[in-house]
Amino acid sequence: MSVGHHTTQPQQALESSAIRAQFPILGEKVHDRPLVFLDSAASAQKPNAVIDAMADTMRTQYANIHRGLHWMSERTTEAYEGVRDLVAGFLNAPSREEIVFTRNSTEAINLVAYSYGALLKPGQAVVISEMEHHANLVPWQMLRDRAGIELRIAPITDAGDLDMDAFKALLSDGNVALVAITHMSNVLGGVTPAKQIADLAHAAGALVLFDGSQFVVHRKTDVQALGADFYTFTGHKLYGPTGIGVLWARKELLEAMPPFMGGGDMISTVTFERSTWANVPHKFEAGTPAIIETIGLGAAISWVESIGMDAIAAHEAGLTAYALKRLQDVPGLSVVGNPQDRGGVVSFTMQDVHPHDLATLLDRNGIAIRAGHHCAEPLMRRLGLTATARASFGIYTLKQEIDVLADTLIRIRDFFV
Repeated sequence: MSVGHHTTQPQQALESSAIRAQFPILGEKVHDRPLVFLDSAASAQKPNAVIDAMADTMRTQYANIHRGLHWMSERTTEAYEGVRDLVAGFLNAPSREEIVFTRNSTEAINLVAYSYGALLKPGQAVVISEMEHHANLVPWQMLRDRAGIELRIAPITDAGDLDMDAFKALLSDGNVALVAITHMSNVLGGVTPAKQIADLAHAAGALVLFDGSQFVVHRKTDVQALGADFYTFTGHKLYGPTGIGVLWARKELLEAMPPFMGGGDMISTVTFERSTWANVPHKFEAGTPAIIETIGLGAAISWVESIGMDAIAAHEAGLTAYALKRLQDVPGLSVVGNPQDRGGVVSFTMQDVHPHDLATLLDRNGIAIRAGHHCAEPLMRRLGLTATARASFGIYTLKQEIDVLADTLIRIRDFFV
């Protein structure tokens, strides 16, 4: 079904036009319609700065890192390790040695569940929330089943905020070892009160991990100001490539934790009788890493910092407020959740139209959104839903694109009614 043609509108501002020009994919057409990409929460598009950095590495200097003594290896090692410094600055981490490269946030959380989890005793508890992505749920279930820890679930309010009174109650017996909470919900867009969560967790003798996969894209992140003990994020949502993520953890924790995987590069010495481990962070980086992807992540961080996270946050706050207002014009549409602090994610349902049908029909008009349970099935059940449609925004999103979304949804609704 095709429900009308996009009209050409002027760009929102000179700055938006200049930013969008750096994303070659945004000039593409889908089903002969201009692409309106509203699925950045799943994976953001890539600017030329990232594409060029990765391509230039492959064209001009690629070699394996750390162990080579030749010029190519030394140059690529310097570029790779330089990204560790960029990430440390991006998170305001106290030390570059606290930055562990992983494939994504999922691997980073699994690393903590395996390695820090090995230090927990049966009967100790881990607290997560009802709004978690499967990546911050399943590893703790596996730890529960493997090590006999207790898994406690902090409820959310009907609006989609963490129920802070209930959260406090879960900490009251002093038996919680770790709190693992999303910093921003990938379904509801709600930003959790991270500093308050960390303070409450520490007062109860627990450590705290924040899944920052969504948050770091939209707002400035300071792990020291948050009082975090572990923090994870993934590169592909931050305008970088897939296959590269980050675990930040306090150095003393990394030093106390056993390795996650064994192999090359994470060792100090190896004999047939025993092996000893490299210093952190390399103790947790077995094998040849994602060299090119790491360099791409560095380019992405440099790119967003050249724009400024405060400017990005302001741009996306305006987009989100505008989207919530415009979607009110769509008959039969209900926005899911009403958190006190919402990032650039809006989930919604439409009466008599399944979210999958919405996504398919929007795609026929060049509009990319996400539909489904968003890897958060327990949250869907808490909300009494099986699926939602989700529009999510990035630095390149325009208000005119939100208008196109709303207008097309109105035509879809008219078609079904």
